[in-house]
Amino acid sequence: METSYETIIIGGGVVGSSIAYHLSERKKEGILVLDQKFPLSGTSGSTQAWVWVHNKTPSWYAEFNMYSAELYPYLSKKIGDVEYKRTGGLSPFFDDADREKALLLAEAYKKVGIKIKVLSREEALEKEPSLNPEVAGATYSSIDGNVNPFRLVDMYMRAAKKNGVQYSTYNKVTEIQKLQGKFIVVSRKGTFVCNNIILAGGTWSRELGKLVDINIPVNQLRGQILVTEPLKPFLHYTISGLRQAFNGEVLIGYSMEEEGFNRATTLDVIQETANMAVHYVPQLKKAKVVRAFSGIRAMPEDGFPILGNIPGIENLYVAATHSGVTLSPLIGTLMTELILDGETSIPIDRYSISRFDLAIR
Repeated sequence: METSYETIIIGGGVVGSSIAYHLSERKKEGILVLDQKFPLSGTSGSTQAWVWVHNKTPSWYAEFNMYSAELYPYLSKKIGDVEYKRTGGLSPFFDDADREKALLLAEAYKKVGIKIKVLSREEALEKEPSLNPEVAGATYSSIDGNVNPFRLVDMYMRAAKKNGVQYSTYNKVTEIQKLQGKFIVVSRKGTFVCNNIILAGGTWSRELGKLVDINIPVNQLRGQILVTEPLKPFLHYTISGLRQAFNGEVLIGYSMEEEGFNRATTLDVIQETANMAVHYVPQLKKAKVVRAFSGIRAMPEDGFPILGNIPGIENLYVAATHSGVTLSPLIGTLMTELILDGETSIPIDRYSISRFDLAIR
């Protein structure tokens, strides 16, 4: 393996691999991805993998997600079948008081070009007959869907490697120095020199930041997911909280727990998750659960992506976010533009790390 590169990306998950692929489309040499384990061993391989826009607030953040979701059909044609399905998304509610909130959301979205419908009980059941008949209504968006995260990251990696990107896995970065305009990256398997560094370590963003004396305020939130036996296709839409995969399995769960890097599953959350599923879709009461797993979300302190260059350190960039599956096509595109062109086609100023008062030590 070479020791000198134009760009090193630290983190090979869905965000890091998307950046590697998109960057390699325009610059087909001098890119190295370092991962402390192996891509898909972390967050990207333990997710519901929704491509989800609606219900995100405020509307400008939903708009950002919409732009990324719109890239998926073209992305899947470029890199290969990632089992992307634009199913449409339903978010049921069981209280008429929530209808007013939904109407306000729809009005805010309308101003940024996102179309969502607020459905009555009858309309919701007509779209998704398996819903609980006691549902009061639902919000519906045609743009939502889901993807196979394993195929997505694998296809990003395959396409990037075809373009000359090198991957070095099970290779934790232990030190980063800047000397005479170059970065020196010390890892378990060797030392590398580069002009640009992108910190895309997801849940490990704080630890990476410490290597360059920067506070990257990303926390960990555990989510536990149940998986049923394969069932005959019966869910037409991606529903907030559950979806049916290509093979018939139903993935259920959206818990958020502050447990650090602890990926254990717990009986209380498993029970709550199962109860939620049965409340939404009563016929799931008969389904057998074949496994449960958990994943750790990378959650910036204010909930919004941290993207762009790091002030005060030239050619050092960060890309850390929740909703990495949804946002990966757009983040890969914008970070490539920023590195190669010095500007982005969609403004990302509001996602700068400089919004955090204590970000720069």
